[in-house]
Amino acid sequence: MSAQPDHAPVTPYAPAPGAPAELLAQLRADRRADTWVPAFEREWAAALEESRRTFSLAGLYEVVQNWQGRLASAPAVDAFLAGGCDDSDFIDMAELRGRRR
Repeated sequence: MSAQPDHAPVTPYAPAPGAPAELLAQLRADRRADTWVPAFEREWAAALEESRRTFSLAGLYEVVQNWQGRLASAPAVDAFLAGGCDDSDFIDMAELRGRRR
C-alpha cells in the first residue's frame, strides 16, 4: 500500500497577474461596455473587499474566470440571437411552479 494519493490534487485556477487589467480592457472594447464594465467593476470591488476580509484570492479568481467565460461565449450568443432561432417553446420554470400552487 502506498502513502501517495491515488488521484492528482486539483490545482486551483489562478489567472496571470495582469489578467484583470487585460480583461477590463477587452470589456471596454466590447459593444456591451456600457453594461458589462460597471457590472465587472461592481463584482471586482465586492470580491476585493471579501479578499481583504478573508485573506483569500479565490473570489477575485472567480470573478476573472466568470468574466473571461462571458467574453469568450459572447460571439456564440450573438450568433444564436442573430440566427433567428425559434425559442418559442421555452418553458418558464418559475411560471410553471407558480401554477402548481
